[in-house]
Amino acid sequence: MTEFRRRPSRSLPTSRPRIVSKWPAAIMCLVAVCAAVEAALWAADLGLIDMRRLRALAYQNGGFWIGLLSDWEPNYAAQPYLMFVTYAFLHGGLVHLAVNMLTLYSVGQLVISRVGQMRFLLLYAVSAFGGALGFAALSTSYQPMVGASGALFGLVGAWIAWDYIDRFGSGAPLLPVLRPILTLILLNVVLYYAMGGFLAWETHLGGFLAGAFCAFLVDPVSRSFPDQRA
Repeated sequence: MTEFRRRPSRSLPTSRPRIVSKWPAAIMCLVAVCAAVEAALWAADLGLIDMRRLRALAYQNGGFWIGLLSDWEPNYAAQPYLMFVTYAFLHGGLVHLAVNMLTLYSVGQLVISRVGQMRFLLLYAVSAFGGALGFAALSTSYQPMVGASGALFGLVGAWIAWDYIDRFGSGAPLLPVLRPILTLILLNVVLYYAMGGFLAWETHLGGFLAGAFCAFLVDPVSRSFPDQRA
């Protein structure tokens, strides 16, 4: 069983979270990039700019295509590699973007309060990459996969991993860690059928596992847990 180290008593009290700005720069930069991309695609869709095929071109060149991992001809030499990152900055419309960015803002602040903005960005990048790996390994779809959900599930996976670390290190019950995991599974099942199968659950799973694994590496130290005497 893995042993998690406790912080020494002379260090900064673990009961105090990091002071996080209401508008963390790391989150705002990610939101700004994703919003700018979708705004351009939305404007093209409406004919506000004379590039009605812009969304199709963006998906063709920036979405994640499984076929590019086998015998498909890429549009440019680096596409089979860059798509592991670029897919996370494209979305399927304003609703898709809004849901993901609101989730990023709320969950991202929790992660930053724990490990700071630089390690938050590391977790986000690893989770996005892990989401692409999950889709590549498990999906049989030859439609493009887009969206930041893989990275977002990774942030949630990291937070759940830290909950386990804190509980394990303080002797608190571990069973509550399973509740959000079961909730996420149920949410994916419901959304999968509600969306007629057009849900990249493989990306969610890959991102979640990558984020959880990365969390154990970037901050394996147990923090004080309020229920440890319960």
